[in-house]
Amino acid sequence: MNHQPTPEDKFSFGLWTVGWQGRDPFGDATRRALEPAESVRRLAELGAYGVTFHDDDLIPFGASESERESHIKRFRQALDETGLVVPMATTNLFTHPVFKDGAFTANDRDVRRFALRKTIRNIDLAVELGARTYVAWGGREGAESGAAKDVRVALDRMKEAFDLLGAYVVEQGYDLRFAIEPKPNEPRGDFLLPTIGHALAFIERLEQPEMYGVNPETGHEQMAGLNFPHGIAQALWADKLFHIDLNGQTGIKYDQDLRFGAGDLRQAFWLVDLLETSGWEGSRHFDFKPPRTEDLDGVWASAAGCMRNYLILKERAAIFRADPEVQEALIASRLDELAQPTAADGLAALLADRGSYEEFDATAAAERGMAFERLDQLAMDHLLAARG
Repeated sequence: MNHQPTPEDKFSFGLWTVGWQGRDPFGDATRRALEPAESVRRLAELGAYGVTFHDDDLIPFGASESERESHIKRFRQALDETGLVVPMATTNLFTHPVFKDGAFTANDRDVRRFALRKTIRNIDLAVELGARTYVAWGGREGAESGAAKDVRVALDRMKEAFDLLGAYVVEQGYDLRFAIEPKPNEPRGDFLLPTIGHALAFIERLEQPEMYGVNPETGHEQMAGLNFPHGIAQALWADKLFHIDLNGQTGIKYDQDLRFGAGDLRQAFWLVDLLETSGWEGSRHFDFKPPRTEDLDGVWASAAGCMRNYLILKERAAIFRADPEVQEALIASRLDELAQPTAADGLAALLADRGSYEEFDATAAAERGMAFERLDQLAMDHLLAARG
């Protein structure tokens, strides 16, 4: 397989990823700032399909109207020159000190109103640039003190915000849907909607739940010790996987944002296998940070590595699925039986079936091996290219 990406692979990057200057809480920037148009052109050269942005990535906070138009014009010119698309956009509601207590759930009412207007303004720009998905990450929506935030009321305010944004999109006739991005912690001690499950439950309480889905991130779920492919499977099952952020993470710690494939390689393998076998058609979006040790050449090498690793894992997963021995092992592990309804004959037939309880031999069933170790080792062989 050719591991050189093309736009048909639908790989996309945020401006904030390759544009990260390497600044962290303990150290200053190690790289110069990148002009958004420069990032667009370099990503196109690497074979990317799309580019995404926060409003403040493209237009500095507090810019005048003329400055705003100038920034948008240069960005649009780069898109037109390269053919890159903007599949998604989002709003920065976490960097400026005004959002120190959150945005949609800030205790201060005027801050909440400002956050909504800031988001609405960027929704207009997102649609103008062709975006059809709008991601919402509550980067400051949380608390460290139990007394500081009435979480029930904060969820009322969050619901109010999303319902208002949905109403605006409908009123304007925009073809746009929202993807809520969960995260358990950092920079707040505890976030609202910390996991995929929390977000899915919240969505069902909104006025127009069909407009809202999730944007899970690899590292965010793994920071909580969760199995990311399992979470993605549930989002797919609920028909709520509207967007996805791919990166690498090594366990329960701070948000590392490693290039995709670094960190938990086994989960990355099963994730790619899931996305490809499910037929999911969304962008494969990378939300990573090139390490601050790298110069700009290292930034582009890191971005290229994200795409290459995905394509390698896609290849390995396809070979794994096509292996006759794997297909035999799947049957030995009774995956075909799992796909059969448990009681397609109905409740009455289940209750009348003595073999399902009165005459069921639990001891014999308990003695049956599941053959999972053989199946798992075959997957490991394929992942490490020891087979196929």
